[in-house]
This record gives sequence, C-alpha cells and structure tokens, in this order.
Amino acid sequence: MQPTCWLWALVAVCAADQFREQALKIMQNTPVIDGHNDLPWQLLKQFNNQLRDPQADLHRLETTHTNIPKLRAGFVGGQFWSAYVPCDTQNKDAVKRTLEQIDVIQRMCSMYPDTFACVTNSSEVQDAIHKGKVASLVGVEGGHSLDSSLGVLRSLYRLGMRYLTLTHSCNTPWADNWLVDTGDDAAQSGGLSRFGKSVLREMNRLGVIVDLAHVSLATMQDALELSTAPVIFSHSSAFSLCAHRRNVPDSVLQLVKQKRGLVMVNFYNDYVSCQKDANLSQVADHLDHIKNVAGAEAVGFGGDFDGVSRLPLGLEDVSKYPDLIAELLRRQWTEAEVQGALAKNFLRVFEAVEKASNHSQPPEEEPIALGQLEASCRTNYGYSAAPCFHRPAGALLASLVSLLLGLSLL
Repeated sequence: MQPTCWLWALVAVCAADQFREQALKIMQNTPVIDGHNDLPWQLLKQFNNQLRDPQADLHRLETTHTNIPKLRAGFVGGQFWSAYVPCDTQNKDAVKRTLEQIDVIQRMCSMYPDTFACVTNSSEVQDAIHKGKVASLVGVEGGHSLDSSLGVLRSLYRLGMRYLTLTHSCNTPWADNWLVDTGDDAAQSGGLSRFGKSVLREMNRLGVIVDLAHVSLATMQDALELSTAPVIFSHSSAFSLCAHRRNVPDSVLQLVKQKRGLVMVNFYNDYVSCQKDANLSQVADHLDHIKNVAGAEAVGFGGDFDGVSRLPLGLEDVSKYPDLIAELLRRQWTEAEVQGALAKNFLRVFEAVEKASNHSQPPEEEPIALGQLEASCRTNYGYSAAPCFHRPAGALLASLVSLLLGLSLL
C-alpha cells in the first residue's frame, strides 16, 4: 500500500506543477487586472505619504502585501489603486484627503516609471501592459469623498478617477451603505436619493465606472436599474457562500449578468468563509459560484490587498495570483474563461463605460439641497437665504424660537 500512496502523491504534485506552468504561460500574455488594492492607504498610515523615506522603497518594502517584486511575481499587469479616506472625514476634510491619496498614486507612477504607468482609458491600459508595466488606475472608495458635489465629481474625473465606490461603510446624504442591511445603520435615502441618481447619471456621462462594493441592496438595485453602462463590484464576493452583507446575493448577480457587469472577488477571510480563517480553494469556490450564476464574463479579481487584516492560506500577498489561476485550471476552467477573469472581462466593461459616456451632453447641475447637508463645517454660498426653502428643519425651528423669544421681550 505504501508504494501506491507515494505514487498518487507524485501524480498529484506533477498535476499541480502542470496547472501552475499552464497558469504562468497564460499570465505572461494576459496578466491580472485587479480591481482594488489599498497600498496608497498603507503609504499614508506608515509613511504619511513620504515616498522618499528609505523605508518606503517599493522595491524592498516588506510591511505590506504589495511591493514591486511581489507584483512582478504575481503577474499583476493592471491595478486599481484605491484613493481611500475613512468615513470619519465626511463633512470634514474628505475632499482634501482624497486629493492627497490621488497625488500619492500619481507620484508612485513618477517615482517608479519602469514599473508603473498611470493611465485613464482602456487603450492606455492595454498599451501599458504591452510595455510590461503595471497599468495604474485610480478608484475612489466612498461617495463621501465627493462631499455631495457634482463639481468635485467632475474634478476627480479630470484627475484620473475612473471608478467611484458609491459608499464606504457609512451613508452619504444621497446613498445608503451595506450596514443598512445589517440594521447597524438606518436607511437614509432608501437606496439612491434624487441627488444620488444625478450623481450616477453624471458618472455615466463622464465615463466613471459605477462601483457597488459597500452599498446597500436597495442602492445596488437602484444603480443597476438606472445605469446606462455596466457596473462593477470592485471587491466583493458571493453572498450564497458567505452570508455577509458586503457580498453579492444571487438576485443581484442575475442583474449583473443582464447589465453585463463584473464582480471582482474579494479575498478577505470574513467575506470568503465568514470566519477568521480561509484558504485559496474557498476563494475559487466564490469564483465558481459567480461564474455559474452570472456567467464567466462576470468574474474578476479584487483582492483587497493591503486593505484587510486577514487573507486566505495560499493568497497571502499579490505574488500568489498564479496559484489561484492554477486552481481554476484544475477545476477545468477553460483558457478563455481564465483570460476573461484575469483581464478581458474588465477591459470589456471599461470599454463599454467609455462608449456609453457622452461629454457633449450637458452636465448635471442641480446641487443637493442645503438641508440635506451637515452645515457645521460648510458655508452656503450659492444657496438662497430664504430659510423656508433651504435651511435644515432644526435650524429653521431654532430661528423661529429666537424670533418668538425676541417678540416676547418687546
């Protein structure tokens, strides 16, 4: 019996080597385009965005899931770098902080031109990959970064933002986040508000990809109904396999299929296994499920490297992508299906978003009502001084009380 056991072990090792060799061959021509990486957030946290700090050298940095050697080993050819700022910046300095994170992404490209190429359209992505560089795109993670301003949305687009995650883990004044579905946050807009729908229309007009990671179910449904272009989930997994509200339920996967959108699977253990621990095979299960429900063209990768604290065994950093591709091949994914998940599905979506854009169309102009904003850190230039139209109900009541008190003293 013992020789037989050794024989089967040898066969298994040889088969694994065969699939990994096939994965490497495929990835040499079709490297992965990943939907979400939080390295810029780590650069802020660890170095206050000082890229010339010797410890921040991306050739040698070892305190992150991502560095240049790991990107090369993982055959990462395209990356959405997350311009993320936390929810506690909302109604404070969210716009400033977001601009700083876009700046650090752009400085990465300037500081390491042999590795990174900052790009803004699908043809530039393909050109950068052809030159052996990491096509670097900006994704802004959280609608609070707009400070409820269409002008800020347009300005971020001009600075290179090519997807906007409509919410992070907090409501904006115009869109509900995923915590509404857990009961931890109260619904504020019931999905997208009237102004939220204006934001989405303006994103379609500009050619900004609508990202539904982090949003509530109602927001998902509103966006999928309204958008004239395919939408993405930049870093979410399958709810049927892990019933976490950050994941995508099958009913929405069906809508993604109809919209020809994309779900880029998240590797965070809590979204993969709904437990502290997870493994590479369980990530492949999510990829299988999305392929089975929404079709092979709806599958992508959004690892969430450097944005999460726990990663699956076998997917500890960005260098491990070939092992995941080998697992898909072992599961009898075709080469075409693998190429789609690696890059071609995303490029199709990006091209469709670009095609649906229309810069000759007049931009959305109607601002959000002043009463829907927290006023403590804001001026109100441009809004009417008439309190009955634009001032918040609390402010209006306070004014009336003051008036009545004043009259009583006469």
